[in-house]
Amino acid sequence: MSDGPWTPEGAGPDPRRHAPATMRNRDAIVAVLQDELPATGLVLEVASGSGEHAVHFAVTFPALDWQPTDPDPAALASIAALRSDAALPNLRAPLQLDAAGAWPVDATDAVLCINMVHISPWAATLGLLAGAARILPPGGLLYLYGPYLRDGVETAPSNLAFDASLKARDPRWGLRRMEDVIAAADAEALIFDRQVEMPANNLSLIFRRR
Repeated sequence: MSDGPWTPEGAGPDPRRHAPATMRNRDAIVAVLQDELPATGLVLEVASGSGEHAVHFAVTFPALDWQPTDPDPAALASIAALRSDAALPNLRAPLQLDAAGAWPVDATDAVLCINMVHISPWAATLGLLAGAARILPPGGLLYLYGPYLRDGVETAPSNLAFDASLKARDPRWGLRRMEDVIAAADAEALIFDRQVEMPANNLSLIFRRR
């Protein structure tokens, strides 16, 4: 089954949140990123959620600086708490960033976005693509991870059920056609490089700035 949205757990003053899918997918994502990320530089993560991916990636790629972001104040609080626990010199304080709005980062060497495209309005994806194109250098990486519909490929029943549940929560949400994302990226001078089959019926989509 595809990864669901991160869910705040528990109550009380502890801001830390846990996204169960993070533990399941993070090493598979790292295996792809090892071949795609630059050796050094700044990586911007859009929609960092709980912050667990950001901590794991900062540990795994110590030569890269990691900038987590999210539009949700609860997510930002979780990221900040986990960052304090980890005390990593290459993990920056989280920034508030709405993919469809203004971006607080002017330049980066790579952009990552995990499990946002289907759990947000289409305008957020368009904003993500436009923002990435604006701040990436030529050849810079845009990495997307999540479930997608694909022309000519039968959609897994679990993904169909997940799509229906997302649309029931918000009609603006839902699985996107990979071909639509690629076309929108191309319009922003982000060239589709390749796709990688991932666990639980997810995909990694690799784009490069023209």
